[in-house]
Amino acid sequence: GDGGFSLLQSLCLSVGVPRLRRPHTLYPWHRVPAPGRVRRAWVIPPISVSENHKRLPFPLVQIKSDKQQLGSIIYSIQGPGVDEEPRGIFSIDKFTGKVSLNAVLDREKTDRFRLRAFALDLGGSTLEEPTDLEIVVVDQNDNRPVFRQEVFTGQVLEGAVPGTYVTRAEATDADDPETDNAALRYSILEQGGPQLFSIDPHTGEIRTVQVGLDREVVAVYNLTLQVADMSGDGLTATASAIITLEDVNDNAPEFTRGQFFLEATEAVSGVDVGRLEVEDRDLPGSPNWVVRFTILEGDPDGQFAIRTDPRTNEGVLSVVKPLDYESRERYDLKVAAQNEAPLQAAAPRAERGQARVSVQVRDVNEAPVFQQNPLRTSLAEGAAPGTPVATFSARDPDTQQPQRLSYSKDYDPEDWLQVDGATGRVQTQRVLSPASPFLKDGWYRAIILARDDASPPSTATGTLSVEILEVNDHAPELSPPWGSLCSTPEQGSGLLLGATDEDLPPHGAPFHFQLSPRLPELARNWSLSQVNVSHARLQPRLQVQEGLHRLSLLLQDSGQPPQQREQPLNVTVCRCGLDGACLPGAAALRAGGAGISLGALVIVLASVILLLLLALLVALLVRCRQQSCDKRLLHGLQDDLRDNILNYDEQGGGEEDQDAYDMDQLRHPAELAALGAPLGRPSLRRDAPFSRSHPQAPRVLPTSPSDIADFINEGLEAVDSDPAVPPYDTALIYDYEGDGSVAGTLSSILSSLGDEDADYSCLWDWGPRFARLADLYGPREGTREEAF
Repeated sequence: GDGGFSLLQSLCLSVGVPRLRRPHTLYPWHRVPAPGRVRRAWVIPPISVSENHKRLPFPLVQIKSDKQQLGSIIYSIQGPGVDEEPRGIFSIDKFTGKVSLNAVLDREKTDRFRLRAFALDLGGSTLEEPTDLEIVVVDQNDNRPVFRQEVFTGQVLEGAVPGTYVTRAEATDADDPETDNAALRYSILEQGGPQLFSIDPHTGEIRTVQVGLDREVVAVYNLTLQVADMSGDGLTATASAIITLEDVNDNAPEFTRGQFFLEATEAVSGVDVGRLEVEDRDLPGSPNWVVRFTILEGDPDGQFAIRTDPRTNEGVLSVVKPLDYESRERYDLKVAAQNEAPLQAAAPRAERGQARVSVQVRDVNEAPVFQQNPLRTSLAEGAAPGTPVATFSARDPDTQQPQRLSYSKDYDPEDWLQVDGATGRVQTQRVLSPASPFLKDGWYRAIILARDDASPPSTATGTLSVEILEVNDHAPELSPPWGSLCSTPEQGSGLLLGATDEDLPPHGAPFHFQLSPRLPELARNWSLSQVNVSHARLQPRLQVQEGLHRLSLLLQDSGQPPQQREQPLNVTVCRCGLDGACLPGAAALRAGGAGISLGALVIVLASVILLLLLALLVALLVRCRQQSCDKRLLHGLQDDLRDNILNYDEQGGGEEDQDAYDMDQLRHPAELAALGAPLGRPSLRRDAPFSRSHPQAPRVLPTSPSDIADFINEGLEAVDSDPAVPPYDTALIYDYEGDGSVAGTLSSILSSLGDEDADYSCLWDWGPRFARLADLYGPREGTREEAF
């Protein structure tokens, strides 16, 4: 409508203390007529309130609408600080429109609040359009400045010129940067000595301000820094700055003495002689401190060297080449010292940058020295014992101490060499086998010792390497010396011949193949062409008769001097098919190509037949002598052949032997009846004469256990009296005896006839293989006449 709208506002914008107790009244929806256009509402300026205001609640402003009378309008506000986080900071009286501050504000958390104001009637209808209400939090200097780190570090070279940048200190302030509350200023409170550094109050950069930075005097500077807000008059904070001076090579190394005296032993190398001490004030371990030593004079042959001890920076003098007391007793060296890094131009020169080193050589007993070590020589293979090899002599470097040298072997695995102990002359003492495992690529190695007669003696070791020269002592051989080819030149590719040689190169291939010059007719029928260094091809010039042809070839190697040999070659000529291969009908002819002629084959077969006939004759003679002896042994023993061992092929032992005689004689009657086996004719004893055998009548089997004893006794009598059955001793081989048998023993050990009744004198005639048996059973050789 046309009414006005008032707003009460406190005037304490910066310090938070109101000047008026009653807030201003504003009419934000009041419309003021204006020519040409209509204004919707007033633009409400921001309402300022100081942070950290403690007197609460604090009235901020009152809003009113002129649409209706007081009491009939309901006011409300919305936004952050009211119904949004952070809640409860602002509130409004819904009937009067007074807006109040209910909590302490912190600008560092929220620097302004934007609210929306509403005016409704009692029915909830909108009376005015919502209007914006902005509340600005005024900053107070309630935060100290803070350095970004407690300790700042920086480095600068010693001797740096004034104004050299070192490092930068940085700080922050949480207060409003648009006010003096955050206006920071830097300063140096303390730097522990002369004012060598300065800091920019606005940027915090630290720089050098004057000359005189010397790391060897002060290596590290500790600065105390301060920062203050309110342009240096407000709250403050402190931090540290550690400034390290970086070393430069402004100090040259110097020897601690002008001259050093050392002693070295002759004839040794790789040993330290002594140490040269130096001083350097620069940073230890840096290139400005590490010293490099140089020998300027006194060592033309490079027998000395100086290295630097990385821990102490001392120079270590060592011998790199053996010294010789007899040649030089003393060395005077001039040594210089300098750093790895170049010296600064402005640095003062060292007073003792050079020193004299005197080295006295100490004489010792030196080992003999071989004039040539290793000594290499050569010798032809198969050298005879006593062949000179070399003179491996040594000299004694101790010229001022005359000594006698002696020589000996230390390593000679084949014991091939002999060394003269006085002169060192080496010769062979046996023939060295070419197949020796100690020949490596044709070289034989031995170690010779030379020893002086000092106390204690010194020994030198020398290596003697002997090259065994290959000698051409073998002629080439055909491999193999036979073959086959077709009878006509047009068929087949001929016979490929190869050769081998036991000699090593260059005394072997290439080989030269040639038909024997002694037989010129061979060249008319045969041709020989070289294929490669070790093979040749044999072909017929004309059609050759089928069969075996014996040719003669002359083979020669490439050695110096060359070796040659004439060798036979058995060539089988056969009929060939279209493919150049021998036809099946020529198999017999090809067999002759193995190098055996028909006559030789007949001789071999005849020899084999003759040997077989001789073996058969010997067997017949032995058999006849055995039968003659058997007749003498059987004389007088026709009634009992039990102990005769002359013609036994078996001894009838064991349950497995059931072929010599009928086991059914001793079987249990009941078992025999169950088997249903008929009682057949028993087998004959092998040593029984056929004329004495006669059939045995079938025996009646016992029907009760009481008849078993009689049955067994009758069986024993029949066995003892019948030579056609096994001896009674074999009755021990039984199948069943029965339980509780009343029969007596089956053994025949009580027989009245023993071994002493037999005559075994004929065993002496059976040869040496029966001599031991004849000695046990027969009479002695001295009593043989009586035995016969």
